[in-house]
Amino acid sequence: MWKRRLGAPLSTALRRTLAPTGRTIVPVHSSSQRLQCLPEQSAASLSSDAGIASFSPFDRYDFLRCSGRSCCSGSASDGAASKCWSCGAVARKTAPTPSLVCESCRSVQPVDESVDYFQIFGLEKKYDIDVSNLEGKYKDWQKKLHPDLVHSKSEQEKEYAAGQSARVIDAYRTLSKPLTRAIYVLKLEGVDVDEEETVSEPELLAEILEIREAVDEATDSQALRQIQSQMEDKLRRWSNSFASSLHTRKFEDALTCVRRMKYYTRVNEEITKKL
Repeated sequence: MWKRRLGAPLSTALRRTLAPTGRTIVPVHSSSQRLQCLPEQSAASLSSDAGIASFSPFDRYDFLRCSGRSCCSGSASDGAASKCWSCGAVARKTAPTPSLVCESCRSVQPVDESVDYFQIFGLEKKYDIDVSNLEGKYKDWQKKLHPDLVHSKSEQEKEYAAGQSARVIDAYRTLSKPLTRAIYVLKLEGVDVDEEETVSEPELLAEILEIREAVDEATDSQALRQIQSQMEDKLRRWSNSFASSLHTRKFEDALTCVRRMKYYTRVNEEITKKL
């Protein structure tokens, strides 16, 4: 078995070991960049609802944001008060969560990219969070934002609801798992995480190959669950190490922890598929 595995090119083993996780990061362009691409309009047509309606949905959203007719006269990052695009009500600064939905008229608001995933759920921006209540908060938001629940609203508000719902889903998926939460926290700190990084530590590579061989040779579900339990223990230990490294701002050590967490998480995912 070992001869068969190690006889293959190392690059092949690495590609098999480091299969992509499937997560995609989509670059976000600013409103000013999008507005530069808008078709030229006269001042009169831009100031009218008919003129705005001629834009595509996304261009109309950008124009509304920059013209002051959307939910926010400023983003949360610059401390400006946010106003509802529909009724003009000003959001409470003391609100525990951002105004994804207007408290006065219940209209869904446009996505504000300055609001991070922790803020969406009213959580402190840190790695160690209580995930037990996360699902409940996620379901509460989906009740208010799910496109199926705003079918009677205007096309504009449906677009806002679709955008907000998609972002809440991604926020929940990101924060609910240790690995994705760790990567997200590092990115908020300005630390780049190469999610396609190849193995460069011989010791780690040998461990990964050994684990994968054990998974392939497991004869029943009991053996697989035993390996899975071992991986979960390793994941917890490296998750604790990550939290400690992050607290002391030792980002290189934190990246090492993320690499380990990534491999153990993938093994668990493979075992789950086999069970």
